[in-house]
Amino acid sequence: MVIKRTSKKTLITKHRKHAKDTGSPQVQIALLTKTITLLTDHLKDHKKDHSARRGLLGKVAQRRKLLTYLKQNKPTEYQEVLEKHKLKK
Repeated sequence: MVIKRTSKKTLITKHRKHAKDTGSPQVQIALLTKTITLLTDHLKDHKKDHSARRGLLGKVAQRRKLLTYLKQNKPTEYQEVLEKHKLKK
C-alpha cells in the first residue's frame, strides 16, 4: 500500500526535527507505522493476499530495527515515539 503524497508530507512535517529532515528515525517510524496500518486494513478484507502479508512483515521488521536503534542511542526520543504512535514495547 502506498501513502498518498499529501498525507506523507504532513507526516514528515509533523515528525521532523528541522526544516530539511526527511530521514531521521522518527520520520521513518511514522511513515512505516502509517503503511503498516494501511496494510493491516487491507489484509482484513483480503486474507489470501500473501504478497501483501510478506510486505507487511518486512515493514514491521524495519520499524523494529529503527526502534531498537532509538532505544539504544536516544532513550528519551524512543519513549516519545512510543507514546506518540501508541506502540507497545
